[in-house]
Amino acid sequence: MQRSIAMNLLQRQILTRKNKYKIFDHHHKIIKSPPCDVFINHRGTDTKRTVASLLYDHLYQLKLCPFLDNKNMKPGDKLFEKIDAAITGCKIGVAVFSPRYCESYFCLHELALMMELKKKMIPIFCDVKPSELRVVDDGSMRREEVERFNLALEEAKYTVGLAFDSQKGNWSDVVRNISDIVIESLEEVDQEDYEAKKMLYQ
Repeated sequence: MQRSIAMNLLQRQILTRKNKYKIFDHHHKIIKSPPCDVFINHRGTDTKRTVASLLYDHLYQLKLCPFLDNKNMKPGDKLFEKIDAAITGCKIGVAVFSPRYCESYFCLHELALMMELKKKMIPIFCDVKPSELRVVDDGSMRREEVERFNLALEEAKYTVGLAFDSQKGNWSDVVRNISDIVIESLEEVDQEDYEAKKMLYQ
């Protein structure tokens, strides 16, 4: 019962935020989308067809506003511009770490940006241990980028998350578990925002 009440409250808050961020032109067409609630950071070749898409669909069904590149981007969008804006505007991030995650410059950039912006980040270690996460530098990255990515990975390794073995676990169970954590985290972030605004206007 308490979970149901909390869910209804959260959904009302999110719908209010969505309406707040809608901007119309003189033809009454929406020209700006609301910021996303949850940014899903993942390696597409490893997890796009499994946990990333399942999580996106589940959160969307709960009336949340998740961001997943292949769901939210369209032809003509500038990759870094769109993704960086989504991370900047999101409430929390979910980082799905997988065996080939660290081979992707984009994954590491997204993770580093979330950490630099002090976003609350929920790590999911899917078929990989935190100790196995290392920057894979093929010589194309600048030294500053390698250092930036290493710092982000070190911070992620020491953030409490979920571990999942795809050979033994159940995808629907892990998606439900992540969704519950996401909902609780959004409630915390909204409460912190409310308290901060309250202090500002006192």
